[in-house]
Amino acid sequence: MEPFAVVALSLFLGALILLISVVVSGSRKTLPQESGGGNSSSSDEDGKVSNGVSDRNVASKKQKLLRSRKEKLQHHVFTHPLLATSLKGHSANISCLDFSSNGKYLASCADDRTVRIWSTKDFLERDHRCMRANVELDHATHVRFSPDSRAFITWLANEETIRVFKMTKRDDGSFTFTAAPEDFPKRHKAPIVNIGIAETGKFIMSASNDTTILIWDLKGEVLTTINTNQMNNAYATVSPCGRFVASCGFTPDVKVWEVCFTKSGEFREVVRAFDLKGHSAGIYSFSFSNDSRRMATVSKDGTWKLWDTDVQYKQQQDPYLLLTMKCDVSDSCRIALSPDARVVAISNGFNITMHNTKTGRQEEEFLNVHGEDIAGLAFDINSRFLISSGDRAIRVFHNVVGYRAVIEEMEGRLKKATTDAMRERLQQQIDDAKNALDVICIKNQ
Repeated sequence: MEPFAVVALSLFLGALILLISVVVSGSRKTLPQESGGGNSSSSDEDGKVSNGVSDRNVASKKQKLLRSRKEKLQHHVFTHPLLATSLKGHSANISCLDFSSNGKYLASCADDRTVRIWSTKDFLERDHRCMRANVELDHATHVRFSPDSRAFITWLANEETIRVFKMTKRDDGSFTFTAAPEDFPKRHKAPIVNIGIAETGKFIMSASNDTTILIWDLKGEVLTTINTNQMNNAYATVSPCGRFVASCGFTPDVKVWEVCFTKSGEFREVVRAFDLKGHSAGIYSFSFSNDSRRMATVSKDGTWKLWDTDVQYKQQQDPYLLLTMKCDVSDSCRIALSPDARVVAISNGFNITMHNTKTGRQEEEFLNVHGEDIAGLAFDINSRFLISSGDRAIRVFHNVVGYRAVIEEMEGRLKKATTDAMRERLQQQIDDAKNALDVICIKNQ
């Protein structure tokens, strides 16, 4: 019996070993398909498997989803019959826009460490050329042209100061850009809400979101500091005439100061000029007309207002409220008044509305213009176009509301005209506006 028992035991052990080897071999073949690795453990080790899907695969899918969402924002598609064109060139979100005072150029800055200069005469062309100025080791959050359109200033995000760039024109019409040897000294203690240059060329303004406005000379020396006493500054700017600096914030008013110089051009003082009072809540934004005789404001109280600021403020005369209209508002609200004061544009999140300032009625609405909240809103100096920015593209709209307003106003004046020369001039303005509308309609067809 012993030999038989030994043989049986040997056969049993051999079969058992064969069975184990088959099972192990099969598991090795199937594991790589499940976990992507040679570790057969399902415990908390690298490459662990949960419901048949590895953590690495889950992370990869999340990254792809995030990339997909970013790409959708980057390639946000917008079309509208009144969209003249979209300017594309930046590789990151655009934070600020500014037209040169001669109307020839548009400047834009973005997180991609560049400032781009666009030619406005190309707005209606198929191709849109732009010239690029690199912001070394930083990026600009704000950009403003000098009055002579031969330089621009930027606010640097990391250095938190102003850098000046000189523009030198080449023979072929392009520019070279040269940064000044030294940046302005760092003086603000809070994030910047805006910068500006007076059209007179006498001073530069910078405003932060505490209550501080600094007035600089062109060499980077601080002339004076303004405390707005508005709890915080939401927005501030220099008037187009170059005389005033204004700010708004937590309080329901806009405060306006005159920056005074002597006849010889030396800085004298900053004096309070007037306030815009009438809103019942804080003001998000405001805008001047080109001659600074009109201002528009938009507030948390859900209204926008139009003001007559052509007053004798030195004789204590207050601005006149011309119009109050309701509108949708949010924290990202911006308002732009056309240079001729005939149109108001308001951005609210991704959307824009356009209003006739004589009647207050809303005449146009653009929905989902950008993939992110609108950060820039402005009219060109001839009131032909409205532009906006929010993502990587700049939208350029035909200002048809302005053309209609011109026709309506000039036809009213034509009825009261007393001389042939006046009638001829008014009729020419009417014809020009109608022709511009006809061209827009033909292109849309």
